[in-house]
Amino acid sequence: MPPVHSPLTPSQIKRGLERLTGHRLWLARPAQRARVEALIERLRPRGTERPLTRIGPAGDGGYLVPDDLEGITACISPGVSLEVGFDHALAERGVDVYLADASVPGPPEPHERFHFTPKFLDVYEDAEHLRLDTWCASVPHRGDWLLQMDIEGAEWRVLLDTSPEVLKRFRILVIEFHDLKELFGRFSFDLIHATFTKLLETHSVVHLHPNNVLPPCEFAGLSVPPLMEFTFYRNDRAFSATPPSSYPHPLDAQCSAEHPPAHLPRCWYASPSSPHDR
Repeated sequence: MPPVHSPLTPSQIKRGLERLTGHRLWLARPAQRARVEALIERLRPRGTERPLTRIGPAGDGGYLVPDDLEGITACISPGVSLEVGFDHALAERGVDVYLADASVPGPPEPHERFHFTPKFLDVYEDAEHLRLDTWCASVPHRGDWLLQMDIEGAEWRVLLDTSPEVLKRFRILVIEFHDLKELFGRFSFDLIHATFTKLLETHSVVHLHPNNVLPPCEFAGLSVPPLMEFTFYRNDRAFSATPPSSYPHPLDAQCSAEHPPAHLPRCWYASPSSPHDR
């Protein structure tokens, strides 16, 4: 009978990897599954009285928002890179768009309603960095605004730094969240939990869309897309009693044609006992 070997413990694996690499390693403690599951449940989309509409291209740079844009006077859009399809579509509707990004000299295409600032958003200010509160204080428009944010992972600290008064200015928030796999780490979970808890005080999630450039990560039976687009709608707007029961939405489109399709994992829009299927 062959000998029975006990499975290696995390500490034994860590010591073995340290011997192989010659470097000390640090293993993060995992988050409690129940806390991760509870946060995902709070982030499940709510239904809206107004249907969702797609703004921007059918692919990367296009987003689904409630068809409730009348009265929105400005779009605040940090993170420009090479794609401004969403911004251009809003500008064509008569909305002034305020863009910021220090990595490019300006938007890839001009528009008379584009207003560009060559700075990154962050929690401090210098020649290349700007806080969201300070930037918004310079925007002259009254009324409701829309935020479209894709700032490569800086969104967590920027949103925690933003005042509730500024967040309430935005009727709609469209944010691409990076590194969602960090939900599984105990320390990083607390940061993510704090960010979403702050947003949920003023807004509710109404749409989720995983970016298919990265496959989902698995943790204790939970599936988390590491890169995902969230649409939030301010809590004083009209919501329906029936949440979305299936994904993808008919207007959703894969972000990248070069990668396998990605679909929203069921745990993000339906409880295990729900009779609805994707």
